[in-house]
Amino acid sequence: MVAISRVKESVRTPAEKAPEPNLGSEVIPKQRYTSTDFMNLEWERMWTKVWLVGCREDEIPEPGDNATTEIGTESLLIVRGEDGRARTFYNVCNHRGNQVKFDQCGNSRTLQCAYHFWEYDLTGKLINVPDEEDFAQGCPRDKLSLKQVETDSWGGWVWFNLNPDAEPLRDFLGMIPQHLDPYHFADMALTMNVTVESDCNWKTSVDAFNEVYHVQCIHPELSYTIDDVDVQIDLYDRHNRYLVPYHTYSPRLGEEPYEVPEILANALQAVGMNPDQYTGRVTEIRRALQVYKRESQQKRGVDYSELNDDQLTDNYHYFIFPNLTLNTFSDRMMLFRQRPHASDPNKMYYDVTVHVRVPKGQKRPPMPDHEHVAFGQRSLGLVLDQDAVNLPHVQKGMNSSAFEGLWISSQERRIRHMHKTLMDYIDGEGAGRV
Repeated sequence: MVAISRVKESVRTPAEKAPEPNLGSEVIPKQRYTSTDFMNLEWERMWTKVWLVGCREDEIPEPGDNATTEIGTESLLIVRGEDGRARTFYNVCNHRGNQVKFDQCGNSRTLQCAYHFWEYDLTGKLINVPDEEDFAQGCPRDKLSLKQVETDSWGGWVWFNLNPDAEPLRDFLGMIPQHLDPYHFADMALTMNVTVESDCNWKTSVDAFNEVYHVQCIHPELSYTIDDVDVQIDLYDRHNRYLVPYHTYSPRLGEEPYEVPEILANALQAVGMNPDQYTGRVTEIRRALQVYKRESQQKRGVDYSELNDDQLTDNYHYFIFPNLTLNTFSDRMMLFRQRPHASDPNKMYYDVTVHVRVPKGQKRPPMPDHEHVAFGQRSLGLVLDQDAVNLPHVQKGMNSSAFEGLWISSQERRIRHMHKTLMDYIDGEGAGRV
């Protein structure tokens, strides 16, 4: 029998169940998904008040590296300064309103507007105005430099907040660093970066990943690799999670599969185990994988010492309010970011990034190109494609006069929790406390 090593004391991700808040059982009004007026309230009272991910740190590793991102009506320019600090600016030249940078990313020693060559240094300070003497009113640097917004870093991402009086990022994140720092996201390599324009509200997409109630219907093949019944749901102040057992089978199947399903055989093979030599029950595969990964970590060049055994197989699935979903595993993490359309509540931008742990001694893969595609132009994989096909139909149905709002079950209470947090911002509290 293989000896089971114990996780050292540095494990920090709490696994215990959080207390359940009373969130009520009211219908969630459909207008929150379909109304332009509500979309405008979200922008004014929520999007401009919360911390948002701008880019990965390793997208701008060197001085002069810059990246752009958009949220609602705003374009933001994130720049690595000569001092190594990342700063975020409104991506607009204060001369005639031209965007300073058009491209997704680049490098330059100064930031020069392409229209009239107004030039800014990497701290956003205006340093050159052609024919400056022609401006009778002058060109005061303090007034005409780039407008900077609050910027900080965590988890390998650069974050920004449009609120000049924003609370510190760590206060906003709350329990998230304690829960997720053991995964060391900053050390993971970005391997996929895709933005899809989709015909649904941003919350319609968020909701799809905040519950497993739909798995039995839309993703039947997942019944042979996850337990979608025995799922622990934890609701915190702003953020929430569920812990989904992976590399097992759903109790909805009624009985244990007699043979090892192909999808579980692939999981065994992926870590170096021979599925043909596996003689245990299907219910024991999850534990067998945990034991093997723990015992072979040194040989495989990885360190799982900060993760508990369940984290070696399961999806520790976190939602960071308002728009980040993290499918977190021991060797990879998939992040979804939903962004609102600038003017249409029935559209959104859906960012999908994949991050992988790089074993010790292996070279990091090259940074992938950022792909921006229309809905249906590119496959994101079977499961995500299944969700993507469904969501525009959900959005159309929400606009029906026959539909009043969302009728939420206990399995879907992460959705209700998200709406509680959202409405705290809309109603002016902004703290998202339950």
